[in-house]
Amino acid sequence: MSLRKGDIGDDVSLLQKRLTRAGFPVPETHVFDHETESAVMALQKTRGLVIDGIAGPKTMIALPGVALPSHLTDTDLVRAADALGVSVASIRAVNEVESRGEGFLTDGRPVILFERHVFYKRLKAQGLDADALAAKYPNIVSSTAGGYMGKAAEYTRLATAERIDADAAHESASWGAFQIMGYHWNALEYSSIADFVVRMQRSEGDHLDAFVRFIAADTALLSALKGRKWAAFAKGYNGPDYARNLYDAKLAQAYAKYADREKAAA
Repeated sequence: MSLRKGDIGDDVSLLQKRLTRAGFPVPETHVFDHETESAVMALQKTRGLVIDGIAGPKTMIALPGVALPSHLTDTDLVRAADALGVSVASIRAVNEVESRGEGFLTDGRPVILFERHVFYKRLKAQGLDADALAAKYPNIVSSTAGGYMGKAAEYTRLATAERIDADAAHESASWGAFQIMGYHWNALEYSSIADFVVRMQRSEGDHLDAFVRFIAADTALLSALKGRKWAAFAKGYNGPDYARNLYDAKLAQAYAKYADREKAAA
């Protein structure tokens, strides 16, 4: 997706926020106007890009905090296995089945899924009138799950939520290859939700690190993984509908495959 002069909407607003954070301040008008074009061109000049004033994929990737996706390596998987005290085959199986594939969109932003029902709860907990906001923004605030648009369109939803409460918005999205919810940031020992988001924007290795922290903080999940009790692990990680998607069977098959490979290589 590319943004250029004359475009309007939440994607433009998000671009304007990021330009400002990157040191190229521009008013948040929701309109790709002359000032926004000038800021984009200044960014492009600084980053050594083609100076065309169009915010395409390379320009979006060049913004601080939106890093080129760094793919997982064998070293990352071995490190995760050591951290959790499980076999590398178990981590490979979980990565194959539970990872949502690529942890980044083609424009360099981490994959997210915005959960409007989580945002509703977090706003309500702050004493805000979540029901009034739900009436105004039903696709962003709701007592029920849904409203998903997928891929880059989830950032349009996130941008609308950010205008209501940025931290709560980030806490209400799941992030990266393993789709860890932002509101876990404190329990997973990140310094802030902003710290968590920056890490998710950095690399798939950071996505795996968040997953490791998530498993380590849940004794039942860790026990299930160590014991290779795939049904218990899948239920704890994916919820009661795990069997419908055969997560446990897929984990067992993947583990057997990787365990056999390890034996053959030994």
